[in-house]
Amino acid sequence: MREESPRQATIFDVARLAGVSHQTVSRVLNDLPNVRASTRVRVEEAITKLRYVPSPAARALVTRRSRTIGLIATGTPEFGPASTQLYFNAAARTESWSVFTASLIDTEPSSIRAVVEAFLRQNVEGIAVITSHQGIVDVVAGMELAIPVVALEATSRPNITTVGADQYAAARRAVTYLAELGHRSIAHLAGPRDSVDAQERERGWRDELSARGLETRLIGTGDWSPSAGYRFGLACDLESLTAVFAANDQMALGLMHALSDRGRSVPGDISVIGFDDVPEAEHLSPPLTTVRQDFERIGRDLLSVLLDRINGQSTPTSASVPALIERSSTRRITAAQA
Repeated sequence: MREESPRQATIFDVARLAGVSHQTVSRVLNDLPNVRASTRVRVEEAITKLRYVPSPAARALVTRRSRTIGLIATGTPEFGPASTQLYFNAAARTESWSVFTASLIDTEPSSIRAVVEAFLRQNVEGIAVITSHQGIVDVVAGMELAIPVVALEATSRPNITTVGADQYAAARRAVTYLAELGHRSIAHLAGPRDSVDAQERERGWRDELSARGLETRLIGTGDWSPSAGYRFGLACDLESLTAVFAANDQMALGLMHALSDRGRSVPGDISVIGFDDVPEAEHLSPPLTTVRQDFERIGRDLLSVLLDRINGQSTPTSASVPALIERSSTRRITAAQA
């Protein structure tokens, strides 16, 4: 049987053994200042113990320009992240930057860290994260990288720059719209618990109802799919319910299907509003009232902010509020109907 040659140690193996970051190892390799003598000794001892031979790429981790970016995305067909990724890549091509993309199905921390380490070995100058999974952003933010990282996320956080639309304000706008149509019983079909966007949309729904002194009714927590909307639509209690705010259009689609199967009319019996404005939304029966996200703008902004950070600029970011698109799945009701 053929013996496999032992795996060659990497800069990340040295960093783990020495108990430092990979950028500290890189500074030692490049004989740069701002490294404590005791830390330098630990790194040099780890290099000797592991018989680490630095490659040209490793020596260049903090010094060479490559005009390449790493992009971490989730390998799921969710409309928002997929659209943002498309426009991000288009904007990068326009700016003559190359993008290495890793589409993750396995979201275990070890897999995420391995992807980041692979990007660094390719000498990327920055990393973008486009995902609805909060845990992926958590892992990357926790690595405290020496290169800029920008994530598609609705809320700010330490150690990482975030870019995205104001999901909270948009959700409040959707609920306000329903309330101004006379609705007082406005339920919510929430998105996944590990999605910051879903959390912000639910928070906006709760806060707007609370501000109006109205009761909150949560239909369920779905996975963004039409199947989830259909399942919860079949099971939910419809008594006194006049409107539903769904966390995305796909779940709204499944919900409308379920309501139809239960003999309920949209919007005659129940008004439904979605989120995202997928291309199919205006062609549903009835056409779906929804919140429109400008994914082209978000993708361009994500790249622009990342390039600013790479070039040492710290331009402040601001979140736009998505627009409400009025269609036929919602209607005004009287006080007696509410």
